[in-house]
Amino acid sequence: MKVGIGYDSHPLVRGRKLILGGVEIPFEQGLLGHSDADVLIHAIGDAILGALGRGDMGELFPDDDVKNRDASSLTFLKKIGEIVDEEGYVVSNIDATVLLEKPKLRDYKKKMAENIAQVLSLSPCLVSIKAKTNERMGFIGRGEGVAALAVVSLKVMDVGGKNQSPVCPLAHR
Repeated sequence: MKVGIGYDSHPLVRGRKLILGGVEIPFEQGLLGHSDADVLIHAIGDAILGALGRGDMGELFPDDDVKNRDASSLTFLKKIGEIVDEEGYVVSNIDATVLLEKPKLRDYKKKMAENIAQVLSLSPCLVSIKAKTNERMGFIGRGEGVAALAVVSLKVMDVGGKNQSPVCPLAHR
């Protein structure tokens, strides 16, 4: 088993869409970045790459490459999923936390988990998304930005090369 941790943060600005976990969330500000600036996907991607010892997303998808301008971070995650397959692993769990004061993410977390699971060919019950405020402390607490943390575990692919994610308990399906 391998484990990786990822982190990302971006400032909130007017005139951009707020995309988290591949979900467009209605809000008066969005995240500033070269791509869609999806901090959740970036943290998960970095956690996966870290578990594989393959650096970070900035190395694979540099911000000075015009191909990555305004790109959906889900396309980056799909490529990272292909690397997981090539390396002979399968994602066995994703646990992520988004840190922001506003907006509340309660109504969007399930869709975020579904998007991430679909791109990585996982069962959604293997993707846990949480949201926390920063209790009005720091740049997050002042509403100036959003951050995300992620921990990912990988396991060796089963014999025969089947990239099957672990089965979820019936209660979580």
